[in-house]
Amino acid sequence: MTDIDAITLEIMRTQFESVAEEMGQVLVSSSYSPNIKERRDCSTALFDAEGRLVAQAEHIPVHLGAMPDAVQTVLEYDPVPGDVFVLNDPFDGGTHLPDVTMVSPLTVDGEILGYAVSRAHHADVGGMTPGSMPAGAREIYQEGLRIPPVRLVDAGVQNDDVLSLILANVRNSGERRADIRAQIAANERGGDRLSDLVADHGKDRVVTAFDAVLDYSRDRVTAELRALPDGTYHARDVLEGDGVTDDDVPIEVSVTIDGDSMYVDFDGTAPQVAGNVNAPLAVAKSAVYFAVRSVTDPEIPPNEGCYDPIEVSVPDGSLLNPSPPAAVVGGNVETSQRVTDVVFSALADAAPERVPAQGQGTMNNLTIGSRTGGEGGFTYYETIGGGFGGRATGDGMDGVQVGMTNTLNTPIEALEAEYPMVVEAYSLRENSGGRGRHRGGLGLVRSLTVETDATVSLLTERRRVAPKGIAGGEDGAVGKNVVRVPDLTEDDDGDVSESVGDEEAFVVGSKVTREVSAGTTVTIYTPGGGGYGDPAERSRDDIERDRADEKME
Repeated sequence: MTDIDAITLEIMRTQFESVAEEMGQVLVSSSYSPNIKERRDCSTALFDAEGRLVAQAEHIPVHLGAMPDAVQTVLEYDPVPGDVFVLNDPFDGGTHLPDVTMVSPLTVDGEILGYAVSRAHHADVGGMTPGSMPAGAREIYQEGLRIPPVRLVDAGVQNDDVLSLILANVRNSGERRADIRAQIAANERGGDRLSDLVADHGKDRVVTAFDAVLDYSRDRVTAELRALPDGTYHARDVLEGDGVTDDDVPIEVSVTIDGDSMYVDFDGTAPQVAGNVNAPLAVAKSAVYFAVRSVTDPEIPPNEGCYDPIEVSVPDGSLLNPSPPAAVVGGNVETSQRVTDVVFSALADAAPERVPAQGQGTMNNLTIGSRTGGEGGFTYYETIGGGFGGRATGDGMDGVQVGMTNTLNTPIEALEAEYPMVVEAYSLRENSGGRGRHRGGLGLVRSLTVETDATVSLLTERRRVAPKGIAGGEDGAVGKNVVRVPDLTEDDDGDVSESVGDEEAFVVGSKVTREVSAGTTVTIYTPGGGGYGDPAERSRDDIERDRADEKME
């Protein structure tokens, strides 16, 4: 480990993390869109001058694990003091197009000491549908404006031409402008706080602490890996179609633990597909890092050192390492979840007490927007929580975000104030968690009525294949997407008609985009988590609590 005493290391580690956390606070408090200011679909981090992740705020796993690729890409453009780079290209450092990344060199006395990075999901970046999450996209050009790394601020001077180009190609340009400014402000705060640390500790001590923090996390992870049994562990799962066909799309993984290192190989995974569930390599790696961090010690400071002992191999041109112009918007949100599931499943034999039953395994992406431009236009995006899998130590959590997302919900008051929509229902979904010694968490019911003509896009999973129980636990309930359209007597899209309450509604597929009229109600029933252990072993106290909960419902 780099020569720095333990007390100083702990102080400076927490100070670095505070820089990233404060950046996130500035971004949330300064943004305009509910997606960022309410749901907090954003992430911030601090990197050193070599582009290594030093500290991150506890934000969105799929953002943070993929950030290093964005910074390494920006370094190829020879950043100078005062620059701010903007990018979203999934084939050049990004994840999917709605996630816009800002990278700012942090300069002290004319020398670049590090980089402040913010990534935020913008509610629209253009493309074929409002909200830029089209279910039927077959190439990335349909998903929105593609931005390679470019200087939005050039040596301290804002490049208005670049900003104008971006704003001319998105819906709700005023909201986009404000959110871009919020990201720049967040990065500026990172620069201010790093300068404060240099003033307190000196430049050499700060740089030394960067190395020491990475060494510390690397040592902690390798020690955890050495405690796991050596061997090769396999798992396989599927995505429920790619948005073009309903054919299952397999994901296979082999995880080899060898002493203090891990090799993760996705050979056998499907080739890239026509639809939009392809996931850039950075997203696949991010999902692996999240799973490994969860199975080892989640208290280990998350930074580049955690990733060094882990090697990820993905075939070129596959679902998890596609070639352009593949569509990828669903890969970031849904395929990342399935990667997490298969890596957890592979590690279940190596760390049985640490791997839960499968959670809902989807982000339940719901996007609703109008094609009306200007002041009357709107774009709403949300991911909806569901059941967490039962664990060796207790029941799964109810109605939470699972896996690669870590967002909040949009409060009903904020949603109804910002958008022409009414929330009809928001509740836990009864009996959706799998039975077990420890039951799976319950899914949610989220029902919205749209008060104007709009476009609805759904990117979801676990509508056919249930979240699996583990160690004898039962599977969780699959999810369901229901659309009730006023005065509709026949569904010309071929969806299955089903009685929902006292009215006729239509169950739609897991990935669908459709135009709807004012008065349409969209209801999402999210999956429950799988159960853990034999249901017959459930304790008497747990059974009595279950009965009490049922009476309350």
